[in-house]
Amino acid sequence: MGNILTAPRAGGRAGDHRLRLLEGMAAAVNEKGYAATTIADVVRHSRVSKRTFYEHFADREACFLACYAHGGELALSAVAAGAGARGPWPERVRAATRAYLAVLGARPALTRTLLVEVHAAGPRALALRRAVLQQFAGLLCELVEVGRRDHPRLPELTPAMSTALVGGINELVLSTVERNGADRLDQLEETIVRFVESVLHDGG
Repeated sequence: MGNILTAPRAGGRAGDHRLRLLEGMAAAVNEKGYAATTIADVVRHSRVSKRTFYEHFADREACFLACYAHGGELALSAVAAGAGARGPWPERVRAATRAYLAVLGARPALTRTLLVEVHAAGPRALALRRAVLQQFAGLLCELVEVGRRDHPRLPELTPAMSTALVGGINELVLSTVERNGADRLDQLEETIVRFVESVLHDGG
């Protein structure tokens, strides 16, 4: 499998059509579930033709994988931007958490695709899910190392602990989406912040 997370994006009208197809996939999956979603459903939500669909994607699975990767990129970028804000380490943790929850809450259909329906989409989707979670874990390690420059008493975050943190947060968000949808994700901010801080306790 190629690196769908960093594949180049077409510009202009072709790029607009591609984005509409990704959004259409998320909407269709949110409506019917991945197993029942057809290409006809995707193009109906995207308001493009089947011909346009096949200009961008070989099949339904390829479109779903691209949709998942797109959502992962949005969430990763939000976390990086939030953590990159100036300020004390606890404020940066909170900013990153708030940005992550906000980007998920603003896109409920895409969030359900990312967290719930990916489990029904087959082995390639699950492999992509693992790759995205590992990217989150790697980003978290990098952000902690940056934080340690200003707060040297912060403990080093190992890759294993970072993976555990990301997995725990993912499961917490997933359970909330399954129960209540994406509109209450902001209520998780305090829990996630306290969870991260309990692992990355600054002894200073």
